[in-house]
This record gives sequence, structure tokens and C-alpha cells, in this order.
Amino acid sequence: MAATQPLLTEAPVAGTSKPASERLMSVDVYRGLAVAGMILVDNPGSDDLAYWPIKHADWNGWTPADFIFPSFIFLVGVSMVFSFAARLRRGESRRKISNHVLIRTVLLIAIGLLVNASPLIGLNVHTWRIYGVTQRIALCYFAAAILLLWTNRRTQAIALGACLVGYWALMRFVPVPGFGVPGHDIPFMDPERNIVAWLDRKLFMGRLYDSVRDPEGLLSTIPAIGTILMGVLTGHWLRSDKTPGTKAFRMLCAGIPVLAAGLVWNRWFPINKNLWTSSFVLFTGGFALIFLAFLYWALEIKRWRGLWTMPILVFGMNAIAGFVADSLVYGPGYSFTVKNAGGGTMSWHEAAQAWLMSHGANAANASLIYSVAAVLFCWMLLWLLWRKRIFLKV
Repeated sequence: MAATQPLLTEAPVAGTSKPASERLMSVDVYRGLAVAGMILVDNPGSDDLAYWPIKHADWNGWTPADFIFPSFIFLVGVSMVFSFAARLRRGESRRKISNHVLIRTVLLIAIGLLVNASPLIGLNVHTWRIYGVTQRIALCYFAAAILLLWTNRRTQAIALGACLVGYWALMRFVPVPGFGVPGHDIPFMDPERNIVAWLDRKLFMGRLYDSVRDPEGLLSTIPAIGTILMGVLTGHWLRSDKTPGTKAFRMLCAGIPVLAAGLVWNRWFPINKNLWTSSFVLFTGGFALIFLAFLYWALEIKRWRGLWTMPILVFGMNAIAGFVADSLVYGPGYSFTVKNAGGGTMSWHEAAQAWLMSHGANAANASLIYSVAAVLFCWMLLWLLWRKRIFLKV
């Protein structure tokens, strides 16, 4: 795209008189599936015995569960384009929107910290985790918002490339203090001896999710910004004056080679959610493009809508409430204890797993039943908000 391309503006949807800020059901449905999937994989009856698709990869590689978080960040990028365009059309200045972006970023970080500090999770002030899912979303949102408001699409695309290539160079060539150069003195992408884990230990030792490293660490937020910028560029495309059919087809045509590029780069820079590697960004971003293209075709073009969308939209239109509801299940499940038959104690989710297995379910099915029950519990909470048309926003 030309360097003189204008900044974000409001544009009509091709073939209609409605502004492009009209809410896309395909985005809400995708977001709802992502929130439901998050709750499903966050709350297994057994971390070890659950079915493979709903367990995250331990290190290199991927499972279907690994698509959930990047999909959500990708959709934040898509939604930002429509939201900011609508606000500009209403006469708000870029400076005013930027100020709100800063406030929202701080609030999202605060929500994440409060979730980490919830008594239900068993807070210890000396090990209070600083990083988290909501915190990562906040930082990605802030970076992408500034780029969206104050630069053009070409600059945003360059920033995406810089995030991916720069992070690879950082991981590959920067010596890890006390260990040496990756791929020379130590194995490349060693789980504990990498620059991402080293910095996180320096900053927040004793406050990390995996003791010596954290899947939402500081440096690995750089490629996650690349994920949200892929969503931003997709949002620009969806707001263009192309026909809906052209939009869906070209999203599909873009998604396939992007996903393939992630698989190719995997050979030299393995797909890894914990480090959010650049190959992981491309692989999951390609999937997000393909899946959104399908939903856009089904919901916006074919108009295959009906009662089946409502349960998903309960999650999709109240994502922040979904994160909070997830913590209400996750916290007690791991922190609350009950006595077992031998007089010892076990966590709530371990007790539920044992009870289901004692009633005939095998280990994997018992874990799945617990996960589904967690999703249904959270859905009921959000449905109560849906009935009152209450949608939590910051």
C-alpha cells in the first residue's frame, strides 16, 4: 500500500448505506467460541489425563487448545478498527481516543492483577503473579491502538514484520546472561535458559506462573503485538469497499499461505505458545483468517443465523465477564480442598475427577465432563447478564 495512504477513516460497507462500524456477528461468534474454549481448557478435571485437544502443548508443538488465546487477541485487533472508526465518525478526536486507550489499558491490567489476587485463588502477597492473560491483552491493545490511530496501514504492516523478525533475532542471537549464546553454548529455545525466561526471573522471580518462567512474560509480548496487528490489518480489509464475497475469499486466500509460512518457519523457529514464537504467530494467525473467513461467509453472506447463535453470543458479547467467570471456577477448583478417603486432602477439581471416575467414567471422560460443567456454569452467569442486557466494558 502507498505510504500516503490516509489514517483510519469511516467508510461505507459495499452495497449498503450503513457505516462499516456495524457490528459483525461473525466476529462476536468467533469471540464467543474463543471464550468458551478458554474456559474449557482452563478447567480440566485432570491436567494430565484430559484429552489431547484440550491440553496445551508442554513446549514446542501445538494442540487445538493453543489456538484459543491468539484467536482472542487477533479479534481484539479486528474489533478495534471498527470501534475507532465509529468514534471518529461521531466526531471524537484521536487524542481523546488515545487518552481512553491509556485508561482502558490500566483498567485491564488492574482486572488481571485483581483476578490473580482473588482470595478464591489463594493469594500470597509474596508470590502474587504480575503477568496474566488480561495483562497481555492490555499491552497488545495499547501498542496496536497507538499504531492504528497515528500511523497508516503500511506502517502497521512494517511493525508486524518487525515484531516477528526482531523477536526471532532476539531469541537467536542475544546471549543469555550466565548461559551463553542460544544454539552455540546452550540449546536454542531451552525451556529455562532463554532470554525471555531470564528477564522474567530478573523482574519477578517468585511471581511467575511456572516458577522460573511465565507464558505471558514481558519479551514474548512483542510477537503477541504481531498477532493483534494481524487482526488490525484484517479489520482494515473488512472495512474496505470490496464486496462481501471478495472479502471472505481473500481472507481465505491470505490465511492459507500465512498458516503454511508458520509451518515452514517452524523448522528453524519452532511453534511454541509458551514463548509465543514468530512461527506460532503466523500459524495461529493463518488459522484465524481461515476460520473468520468461514464465519463471515456463513453469517454475513449466507445469513445462516438463528437460535444456534444465541448461546455463543452470550460469551462473545461479554468477554470481560467471561474472564472473570472463568476465574470463579478456576480459583476454587485448584485452591479449595476436601478430605479424601485416606484422611488427606485434595483439591476440588481432583475430588470431582475422582467422584466421576468412581461412577464409571474413564479418566479422560471424567476430565471432559468437569470441563464442560465449568463452561455451562460460566454460561449461566453470563446468561443472567444477557437477560438484563448488561455487557461489561472498560
